[in-house]
Amino acid sequence: MTVKLVRDTYLPYGKQWIDEEDIQAVINVLKGDYLTTGPAVSEFEKAAAAYVGSTYAVAFANGTAALHAACFAANIGVGDEVITTSMTFAASANCVLYQGGIPIFADIDDKTYNIDPQIIEAKITAKTKAIIPVDFTGQPVDLDKILEMAKKHNLVVIEDAAHALGATYKGKKVGSISDMTMFSFHPVKHITSGEGGMITTNNKEYYEKLLKFRSHGITRDPDKTKEHHGPWYYEMQFLGYNYRMTDIQAALGASQLMKLEMFVNLRSKYVDLYNAAFKDMEEVILPYQKEDGVSSWHLYIIRLRLEKLKVNRKEIYEELQKQNIGVNVHYIPVHLHPFYRQLGYGEGLCPNAEQLYKEIITLPLFPGMSEQDVYDVITVVRNTVNTYKMS
Repeated sequence: MTVKLVRDTYLPYGKQWIDEEDIQAVINVLKGDYLTTGPAVSEFEKAAAAYVGSTYAVAFANGTAALHAACFAANIGVGDEVITTSMTFAASANCVLYQGGIPIFADIDDKTYNIDPQIIEAKITAKTKAIIPVDFTGQPVDLDKILEMAKKHNLVVIEDAAHALGATYKGKKVGSISDMTMFSFHPVKHITSGEGGMITTNNKEYYEKLLKFRSHGITRDPDKTKEHHGPWYYEMQFLGYNYRMTDIQAALGASQLMKLEMFVNLRSKYVDLYNAAFKDMEEVILPYQKEDGVSSWHLYIIRLRLEKLKVNRKEIYEELQKQNIGVNVHYIPVHLHPFYRQLGYGEGLCPNAEQLYKEIITLPLFPGMSEQDVYDVITVVRNTVNTYKMS
C-alpha cells in the first residue's frame, strides 16, 4: 500500500541554520592571524559560560572528546564503574571505556525516556565513580534526585546535555547545575561549530584538568610548571590528547550562540504544532514532558502503539521515507551494539529501553523548517498511520 505523495523534495530530520553573520564571522578569522589556538576559542567559552550561568567553559573538537575529558577530570580509571543510560548515542558510554572504566547501564523511565533515578541507585556499588545522565531529546533528567544520590555516595555527575543546550531545570539553565555538563555542536544540534563540544563546570580543579587534557596534558602556566627555563617553557604533565577546537569553529559557534534563543523558540513552536495535530491519534504516543523542566527540543519522537497497527515500525518508517519525510530512529540501545555484546552486555538488561527502541520514530525538527514543512510532516504521518491502522 502506498499513500499519495505529499511533497517531492526530501526533508531531513535535522539541519543547520547558517546565515551571513555566521559566514562573516568565519571569514574574519580566516583573514586574521589565528586559525587555531587563538582568541576566538576563549571568547566562545566565555559567551557559553555566561549563557548557561557556569563559572567555566572549555571547548573541544567534538562532544565525544569533551565527554572523554570529563571522565579524565573525574579521575575515572581502570575498573571504575560509571552508570549511564543505554538510550543514547554510543559516546555516552564509550567515554568510560576510553578511561578503562566499566559502563553500567540503568534502564529508562517509561514516560520521560530519561534514565530512571531509582534504577541508578539500585546499581550503585563500591566501585561506582560517576553517573552520566543524558538529557534525552532535550528534556532535563531528574537532576535533584541524581545529584542527591551522587552526594550521598561521593559520585561525580557528568551530565550529557548534547540534546539540551537552552533547556532549563527548575528555572536554572542546563549547564550550571551538574559537576560537569557536556554540550555538542554537531550540525543537527541547537547551534553548530561544524563539529565541536564543550564542558561547563563551576569547579576550578576540573576546569584546569580539562584545559590541559585537550592539549596533550601540557601547560605553559609558570605558576603550575615544576620547572621554569624561560618564557618559552612548557611542560607535559600527563598523557593528554589533541582535542582542541579551532578558532574557525569557535567563531561559527559564537555567532550561532547569539541566535540560540530564536532557534529554541522555533523548535518549541513546531513541537506545539505537532502535538496539536497528533493528540487525537490513539495509534501514537506523544512525548511526555515533566513540569519541572523546559525542553530545548533537539528531537521530536513519536511512539507507535503497534498493537493498533497492521504493520511494524519498519514499514511505517519506510513509507514515511518514500514520502520524502526524513525520519530517523534515536537510538539503538548502546548495550545491543555488537561491540558491547562482545563485552558481555545483551538483551534483557534494559527492558524499557529495548521496548522503546522497537516503537519510536524521530520526526523532522529544526529551526530552518517552514510551517509548510511541518504541515507536510503532519499530513504524511496522519495519512500513513490511517492507512495502516487496525480497522
